[in-house]
Amino acid sequence: MIKADHIFHFASEFELESGGKLPGFQLKYTTLGQLNKDRNNVVWICHALTGNSDVTTWWNDFFTEGSPYDPRDWFIICANTLGGCYGSTGPLSIHPVTGKNYFHEFPLITNRDVVRAFDLLRQQLRIDHIHTLLGGSLGGQQALEWAILQPKVFKNLIPVACNAAHSPWGIAINEAQRMAIAADPTWNESDTRAGLEGMKAARAMAMISYRTYEGFGITQPEKSSEKTDDYRAASYQRYQGQKLANRFNAFTYWILSKMMDSHHVGRGRKSIEAALGQIEARTLVVAVDSDLLFPPSEQEYLAEHIPDASLERITSAYGHDGFLVEFESLKKVVRQFLQQQPKEIVV
Repeated sequence: MIKADHIFHFASEFELESGGKLPGFQLKYTTLGQLNKDRNNVVWICHALTGNSDVTTWWNDFFTEGSPYDPRDWFIICANTLGGCYGSTGPLSIHPVTGKNYFHEFPLITNRDVVRAFDLLRQQLRIDHIHTLLGGSLGGQQALEWAILQPKVFKNLIPVACNAAHSPWGIAINEAQRMAIAADPTWNESDTRAGLEGMKAARAMAMISYRTYEGFGITQPEKSSEKTDDYRAASYQRYQGQKLANRFNAFTYWILSKMMDSHHVGRGRKSIEAALGQIEARTLVVAVDSDLLFPPSEQEYLAEHIPDASLERITSAYGHDGFLVEFESLKKVVRQFLQQQPKEIVV
């Protein structure tokens, strides 16, 4: 398997949907496999909120020999999102004018801004058509935005566990997490570690929305009925907070959660229904039946309003994280989708 990391530099001023500007940016992206001579074997992946461009570290089963997107046959691209902390321009990047980290001064970025940046990368790579655009959660939101922005580019679209506009429920969950970060007395400091203790609490809060009552019962049961403290579920939450703090920062967490909140494909496009109606890609919408953060009703809505879209539900005890856990089920529905002819797609 041929895997390589690359950097795309955009040197011109980049206007943002919010009215702000970036004085240029860079995107770090990872590729698997090789582009064929017809340049028609491209699969583009949009990662989730704390994900990164190396899909082999979080969705590896999708890109192994014999998988739906075997890198021996496909050229797989994933770019780190703008606002992130894995090589693309984000809050810890150095502002080229001031020579200092952006920190709190990093501007609000939307999914629409991100996919405009991705599209500049696509053009730089001289890729006119993409066989499949696939993303889950925040990445699924970005995939929808991109398929609306450039409907002629994508042959197939697979949005997983996502929505057309972020819900009041999801925004409230994200705001509660940002309140935890803001409550950290270090948050106002211009330091890479500012707000980390608050972010640990935010991550623990997020895990509750990512998982389910049943899932915690399966993974964190107590073996003894004699305990009065130090429960497995409690230590698991602390572990998840620390695990993220080891690889992330509070500034990025804040910016990307705001990005998710601002997601609304209908903004400036008459309506959500009108925007989804612009998608021309053959579309498979995937839901996780136990997802509390992006409930299946949101994917049903997508499938209803994207022309000729089909819907598949994955059964999981792990809630929203099911799209990262139920590899075999996800591979099965994607493989079936790819094997079907367009006329066989059932709405």
